[in-house]
Amino acid sequence: MLALPCFNPTGPVRYSGPVPAPEPSRPRSTTTDTRARTPGSRPPRAAASGDPSSFFRSLFINTAPRPRRRSTALALSASLLLLVALTGLPSAANANMTEVCVKAAVGHPDTLGDCPFSQRVLLTLEEKKVPYEMKLIDVSNKPDWFLKINPEGKVPVFNGGDGKWIADSDVITQVIEEKYPTPSLVTPPEYASVGSKIFSTFVTFLKSKDASDGSEKALVDELQALEEHLKAHGPYINGANVSAADLSLAPKLFHLQVALEHFKGWKVPETLTSVHAYTEALFSRESFVKTKPTKENLIAGWAPKVNP
Repeated sequence: MLALPCFNPTGPVRYSGPVPAPEPSRPRSTTTDTRARTPGSRPPRAAASGDPSSFFRSLFINTAPRPRRRSTALALSASLLLLVALTGLPSAANANMTEVCVKAAVGHPDTLGDCPFSQRVLLTLEEKKVPYEMKLIDVSNKPDWFLKINPEGKVPVFNGGDGKWIADSDVITQVIEEKYPTPSLVTPPEYASVGSKIFSTFVTFLKSKDASDGSEKALVDELQALEEHLKAHGPYINGANVSAADLSLAPKLFHLQVALEHFKGWKVPETLTSVHAYTEALFSRESFVKTKPTKENLIAGWAPKVNP
C-alpha cells in the first residue's frame, strides 16, 4: 500500500486504500467560436477552461484607438484654425504677445513715424530684448479698433500680453521696467530730471518767429546744463550705462538736431563737446538705429507745426 498526503484545514489525513489508476489525458479542444458578430459588438468571453491568453487579448480589442475618432478630431482642429483665420481672432501662439501702437509717418501709413514718445517705448523694449508686435497708427485717420481700446486716440499705447492697454510713455516704460527688470534701466532719482526741459525749449525756439524773444538762449542754457552734468557723470546721464533718462532724451535730441537745422539752419554749438559725444553714442546704438524715423518723415511731421 502507498500512502499519499493531501491538505485538509483540520490537519493531515492519510489515505490507506488502493491508489486509483490515473485517468487518461484528454486532448485540448481546439474548436474556435465562429458565432457571427455585429460590427462594434463585444467579442465572446473566453471560457474559464479555455486558453487564458484569448481572454486577455479580448480585453484590448476595443481599447485600440479608432481611426474614425482620430479623423474627427483632426477635422475639428482644421475647422477651428480656419475660423481663426477668417475672423481674425488671436490664436494661442500670439495670445500673450506684447503689442505697442505707435505713430505712422505722415502720408505713409505703413512706415514708422516721428513721435519721440513712441520711439522711447520702442527703445525700452529693444534695450531689454523684449519681443513685440508694432502697430502703426495713422493719426489723421485713426482706425475704429484703435479708438475702442484708446478713446483719447493718443500714441503710444501698450499691451503687455494681458489684454490691458496702457497709455502715456512715462507709465508704459515703468510697467516694462517692472515686468522685465533685466537689464535695469532705472535712473537714480537725483538724475531723473536731467535734460527734462530741453524738449519744451526746443519746440518754443523752433516755432518762434522773433529772433529776440530769448527762446534760443533758453535752449542753449538747457544744453549747457546737460553739458556740465555729462562732464561730471558721463558718458551717459547715469554714468557708464544707459538708463531710462537717456532713452527719453535721445529721440528729443534727434528731433532737435534735424528740425532746427532744416527749418532754422541752427546747430548745437561746437563748444558743447560732451553733448555732441553723447548724441553720437546714443544715435549709433542698435536700438536707436532700428527705431528712429527717417529725416524726411521727421521734417514732414514738424512742417504743419512750424508753418501752420
